[in-house]
Amino acid sequence: MISDIAVFILYLAVLIALALPLGRYMAKVLEGERTWLDPLLLPVERLIYRICGIKADEEMNWKQYAAAFVVFHVFGLLAIIGLQMGQHFLPLNPQQLGPVPWDLALNSGISFLTNTNWQAYAPEATTSYLTEMAGMTVQNFVSAVSGLAVATALIRGLTRKQTKLLGNYWKDMVRGTLWIMLPLSIVFALLFVQQGVIQNLLPYQTVTTLEGAEQTLAMGPAASQEAIKMLGTNGGGFFNANSAHPFENPTPLTNFLEALAIFLVPTSLVFMFGHLARDKRQGYAILATMLLLFCVMLSLLYGAERYGNPNLAALGLNSASSMEGKEVRFGQAGTALFSVVTTAASCGAVNGMFDSFTPLGGLIPMLQIMLGEVIVGGVGAGFYGMMVFVVLTVFIVGLMVGRTPEYLGKKIEAFEMKMATLAILIPATSILVGTAAASVLDVGTASLNNAGPHGLSEMLYAYVSCTGNNGSAFAGLNANTLFYNLSLSAALLLGRFGVLIPVLAIAGSMAEKKIAPPNAGTFPTHGMLFVILLATMVIIVGALTFLPALALGPIVEHLLMLQGQQF
Repeated sequence: MISDIAVFILYLAVLIALALPLGRYMAKVLEGERTWLDPLLLPVERLIYRICGIKADEEMNWKQYAAAFVVFHVFGLLAIIGLQMGQHFLPLNPQQLGPVPWDLALNSGISFLTNTNWQAYAPEATTSYLTEMAGMTVQNFVSAVSGLAVATALIRGLTRKQTKLLGNYWKDMVRGTLWIMLPLSIVFALLFVQQGVIQNLLPYQTVTTLEGAEQTLAMGPAASQEAIKMLGTNGGGFFNANSAHPFENPTPLTNFLEALAIFLVPTSLVFMFGHLARDKRQGYAILATMLLLFCVMLSLLYGAERYGNPNLAALGLNSASSMEGKEVRFGQAGTALFSVVTTAASCGAVNGMFDSFTPLGGLIPMLQIMLGEVIVGGVGAGFYGMMVFVVLTVFIVGLMVGRTPEYLGKKIEAFEMKMATLAILIPATSILVGTAAASVLDVGTASLNNAGPHGLSEMLYAYVSCTGNNGSAFAGLNANTLFYNLSLSAALLLGRFGVLIPVLAIAGSMAEKKIAPPNAGTFPTHGMLFVILLATMVIIVGALTFLPALALGPIVEHLLMLQGQQF
């Protein structure tokens, strides 16, 4: 246990040590300041602007920024659907895989453009190398950077004074891709290749096993996609087993690096916020809240899985009880850390099977996504999701002390509260209505492999994961049906755009306000009191919204497990 805790401490120490300088670098990139990569990348940037007809110096208001975001992703969706449905006519398809059915192509296309990477299929048996590289990997880049761009626009709205302008979406996309995500992806891809993650365009290999049987091993350019899927908090695996597959995650070092990559850019973004706000304490307070909640969730999941299933332990299977659902190469600590990280961020890559965790162990990943994945969160999405809770917290504190609530010297008024409320209610409605429909319709329950509360947890997790733009699965549910492909596609869109557009509206409204200097009545938003209030607000909103659903699923399953009943 002591060695496990040492791994957790080492992880946080390395994360913060890397995120601090990266946050400063990101602030320079997105504000157009000079960096050491400029001599190499500035000519590329200018060429892209010239080819695409982009006027990078013309800034946008929040509506123009949102419109550019939507238009860009509409064309991206059409491209990725076309690649999937036409891959049998295209090159780099050594296994001669056929076209992807339209409903699955639609679902996976929306999934990748919303930074979710929900996969209701086995990639190695469904998509060609070209589809993976030109479709999925490209979307991994642009969906991550689009979240980063929106977070940057929000920061500008909070820190600029009396303006309608939030920057240029196209410029933010180009600079975020060229200066940030691409260099980081190259570094991590080379590290992964060195550790044994495969990177090739070979046909699938047929080998003879030790038992004398023949087995087909999937090949492909896995390392390059592995890097950006982690750094961009995308999560979709090149292989169906995801990061439990030895070709994607071969060593304890790659397991550590993958977990590190998931949190690296979102954590750096919080430090970037402190730099751009000209008050680093604001960034530290947000990060302290995130890491406080993260440590609580990690402790709960690790404790639940270390305790294990008492029904297996009663049979003398103590080791099986504590290792059920976990990757034996990485042990309890490696799987617990990875599982909490990937659902605290909107990543969804997994190296263990949540469906096999204890009921309370499976509750933690689900709860983290329900809370909006604001516990560090995805690239951009975690930050602006947490800022929605900041708006709520500041507003409530203002009511308590009888003052107009302010954040960074700007007043929080009715419009900001309406938008923040929408950003919380839209995803919650998607999750609860979607799960309710699936649980009462035959087309929903027909896909279940488990009955009772565990079956409900499987359906609930699917809508939680898609709405939260996470992409991980609880397993046990066949989601590749017309009903689930279409209903989960709706959840994917609501979870992304139902939060992002209200956030941009908040940014636009805040940008127009003047900044008032702090005075004796100003509530400080950089101290420990604010950290505790903000963390409490996140938990209370999640508990009030989702406790009934959790009570019917993992909580009652845990109580029944203690009585010896299994599902």
